[in-house]
Amino acid sequence: MSNTERTYIMIKPDGVQRGLIGTIIQRFEQRGFILRGLKMMSVEKSHAEAHYADLSSKPFFGGLVEYICSAPVCAMCWEGKDVVKTGRKIIGATNPLASEPGTIRGDFCIDVGRNIIHGSDAVESAQKELALWFPDGVCEYEHAMKPWIYE
Repeated sequence: MSNTERTYIMIKPDGVQRGLIGTIIQRFEQRGFILRGLKMMSVEKSHAEAHYADLSSKPFFGGLVEYICSAPVCAMCWEGKDVVKTGRKIIGATNPLASEPGTIRGDFCIDVGRNIIHGSDAVESAQKELALWFPDGVCEYEHAMKPWIYE
């Protein structure tokens, strides 16, 4: 299967607190992606700083780190054909007001600072993020639905 990738998806504290974990997982599963890793965790400051290191020079960096550490997150690894690009489409634009209806952010968010979900923006960043959030690896198995999703 060509273009099989893995991506990192994180339901941020506002998504967890609003009870949207099941709804978000359902959207990825219904699309046909395979869940390879899933864990709830409270995020330490150093871990949040490492995740958002590329934004460290931005004026909102401190607030973003504080926010990600404010309540548990749900960290996930999803696998599938072009999952990075397609996952970003499922999520919607960073600014929820610019997100199309039918996307996660378009359906559930209003403010950029409470946009409930993070998704890797490239295969390379997904690899880096997955190594950070799943240092012990993810679950490897042959999904029973694979022949019903892929030719």
